[in-house]
Amino acid sequence: GREFPKAKPGKGIVPVINVNDYVTKSKFDNLYGCRESLIDGIKWATDVMIAGKVAVVADYGDVGKGCAQTLPGFRARVIITEIDPIKALQAAIEGYEVTTMDEACKEGNIFITTTDCFDIILGQHFEQMKGDAVVCYIGHFDVETDGKWLNENAVENVTIKPQVDHCRLKNGFCIILLVEGRLVNLGCAMGHPSFMMSNSFTNQVMAQIEQWTRPDKYPVGVHFLPKKLDEAVAEAHLGKLKVKLTKLTEKQAQDLGVPIN
Repeated sequence: GREFPKAKPGKGIVPVINVNDYVTKSKFDNLYGCRESLIDGIKWATDVMIAGKVAVVADYGDVGKGCAQTLPGFRARVIITEIDPIKALQAAIEGYEVTTMDEACKEGNIFITTTDCFDIILGQHFEQMKGDAVVCYIGHFDVETDGKWLNENAVENVTIKPQVDHCRLKNGFCIILLVEGRLVNLGCAMGHPSFMMSNSFTNQVMAQIEQWTRPDKYPVGVHFLPKKLDEAVAEAHLGKLKVKLTKLTEKQAQDLGVPIN
């Protein structure tokens, strides 16, 4: 029954709740989900042995962190590229080599871009890659890899199977491009595990319920859910993992100045 004004350029006309930046989305779907589904995509597409390879992960945000965590488990050496000094320092302290794509392109066997920014892997990088380098992206848009350059400069482009292109360059080396530079974990596999997606979808449902039942609290604009709802999403999933949550005593709660849980 609510009425909203007509849209103006650059202006919203309805209340929106941002669920993407909530912990139960960003730290679970983005980090832990990608930690599982990245390898599914690469393995189903290529059957390549990851052990002994050098894997280059572009960007050390939540998605990049998840990808970087899983690759050493398969005994790959990981290189990170990053523009943010804090994230670069985090990656270095975690034990990863951090350098530029201009340098990493010469060393890597597997390239995973996670930035959502354009022009991450360009023609000059393809030309310096090792033979049969695997290039893929885990995210939403196909702007990170210069696929146009690859199509125009490959002397031979063979689709080995759906979503797997074998591109032979003029130097004789081949690039294995997955899903034409689109999201590898859905294009070449089944995406995140259902338990992980349950966190994100529960988040969305609770946001819709909150917005519907408390409309006066959410005027036109972008809003965040109360932290308590974010915690409720996490708590709803604890039983499945047999987690027992410690409860504060009344004295502890009073000392901390928080409601007793």
